[in-house]
Amino acid sequence: MKERNSHILLKMLLILLMSITIFPATHAQLPDSCKLEQGMNLGGLADWGTELPFVNLMRNARQWYTKDINNPDAPWNSEQADNLTYRPDGYPTHIPQTITESTYQQKVVTIWANTAGWEAGEYTVLWEGTGELSFWGAQSNLMQTDTHRITFDFNNPSADNILEMTIESSDINDPIRNIRVLMPGAEATYQDQPFNPIWLDIVLNFQSVRFMDWGRTNNWGQGGQDWDDPSLFAWEDRAQMDNYTWANDKGIPYEMMVKLMNDYDLNGWLCVPHRASNDYIQQMAEMFRDDLETERHLTVEYSNEIWNWIFGQTHWLLKYGCEETGTDWPEGVVPYVQNCLDIWTTTFTGELDRLTRVAGVQASWQDVSNRMVENLPVGSFDAITPTFYFGFDEEADAEMDALGAATTVADVAAFAREGMQNMRLWLETQKTELADPLGVDMVFYEGGQHLTAHPFGVNPTYAQALLDIQTDTAMFNLYNEMYDIMRTLQEGDEPLQLMNFSLISSLSSQYGSWGILQTMTQDTTLIPAPKYSAILANMSDCANEVVSIAVPIEQTKLVVFPNPSSTGNLQVNFNTTNAAEFRIEVYDVTGRQVFANIETAQLGSNTYSLDLNLEEKGMYILRAEQGGFVYLDKLVIY
Repeated sequence: MKERNSHILLKMLLILLMSITIFPATHAQLPDSCKLEQGMNLGGLADWGTELPFVNLMRNARQWYTKDINNPDAPWNSEQADNLTYRPDGYPTHIPQTITESTYQQKVVTIWANTAGWEAGEYTVLWEGTGELSFWGAQSNLMQTDTHRITFDFNNPSADNILEMTIESSDINDPIRNIRVLMPGAEATYQDQPFNPIWLDIVLNFQSVRFMDWGRTNNWGQGGQDWDDPSLFAWEDRAQMDNYTWANDKGIPYEMMVKLMNDYDLNGWLCVPHRASNDYIQQMAEMFRDDLETERHLTVEYSNEIWNWIFGQTHWLLKYGCEETGTDWPEGVVPYVQNCLDIWTTTFTGELDRLTRVAGVQASWQDVSNRMVENLPVGSFDAITPTFYFGFDEEADAEMDALGAATTVADVAAFAREGMQNMRLWLETQKTELADPLGVDMVFYEGGQHLTAHPFGVNPTYAQALLDIQTDTAMFNLYNEMYDIMRTLQEGDEPLQLMNFSLISSLSSQYGSWGILQTMTQDTTLIPAPKYSAILANMSDCANEVVSIAVPIEQTKLVVFPNPSSTGNLQVNFNTTNAAEFRIEVYDVTGRQVFANIETAQLGSNTYSLDLNLEEKGMYILRAEQGGFVYLDKLVIY
């Protein structure tokens, strides 16, 4: 099944790891360290983003802008992109183009405005068609090695170094198309292995991913604030595999979501576009029903935060669900949610165990949550889904603004703790007023720190403290406190599903520092990542507890430390009466064996030690075997 054969060994190990329990199957409560199932929101594509899931960087290129040809006073952007003609895949039909709106002929250009997430090395550019490409920026040693192949070196990736690519000419009878800008070492493998392995090493720490930003759910298809267009989109209007960039208002194609889940055994969370037609919703559901492996579980949600006024979907639904029908808000939005969930329900008839149908709620706005959910028929949805964010209110924001640059990390943390208690009260109310009376679960679509100023989008006087706490031990402590609160909401024999927000992004005191990492190659020994560390530590604790008590006691005297580790240097100590028969192996996330029969040093009578050096960040499985007993442990390098 596609790439799955290469992961069979890892899969067997993980299945064994997760199947071992320390409590009877009839027990009604999980141990504290296992009450949470950590998932992750994936970041959307942008030319300035530092999360790069694909080895073909054309996928996150900026949408075309234009330049005048032969204009001595040409501006950076002639702003004529909307006046050119294009193929269905988004490539121009020809270059140069003569248009009535400009005295000058036009060519198209794209850019990558932040290369901090790029890998240093030699990049390869491939394309089809007849024409000429040119490059400007921080590249060096640019060479055209073939009619349709260019290489260049990019050895100093940073937020300050950019790359701009121009289509200088393109033949109308054979236009330039299918441009690929490939990361170092990806030319031979990008078609079969399109995902960035550095990115995968981080993502595969998690069991589930949410595709909200991958699908560009917020303002989907609106091209800005186009709230006055009532039209719905047909299935053929969705994001397409051959589009020149996926950093647009439709996002990444569903085919890539399916491939990621199938190839790497991930569960997924889908957000259905708010302006999708019934046929669109139907065909979307059929695609995932038919193409996704049945072992993969889907959570399905209509749009995202349809109560949040900063997003176009909320304004669109207000206009057409409420104002145009004379219905109160938010009640007028309910039929759109219901219609979407009903189509998925019908499509998955007989297979509803593959789905979790969720109704989104606003964690701190109980009245709106009640009026939305209580108007949905019981049985038409499986869970309500609030956030688990902690932040601070306007009063705290004002106090820190008064302190200004004198605000410290400790000040921010103190106000964040107050906000965390508010979060706890809001979620307890959501549980007692909605989830419990309706007999449905609570799952959490986003969460983590929400340390932003009021109103959102301003750069406060205490900006530096907002940035500093993101790499401070205080954030590690806050996250552990947050998870302790979330554990109090869990009941029964299933962990709470938490979709952390989000994977990778740069720090910003103005718009929020959402990423658990700043870049995919962040050296956490130099730039700490306390959010990432706390998430891994919480997951690792549970895995270690489950395994260590699951095998005979004489086999549990094996200790790995530090685990999780930021350096990759670990020490394994174990007791055995026969070291010659004690076999240790380590596998990476692809199922590849990276160590076997490691040389050990004797520390004392029946006590041995070995050193592991795991250079690449990610998750590993340690397998120890002796006398028919197998011991498994998860190793995390962050």
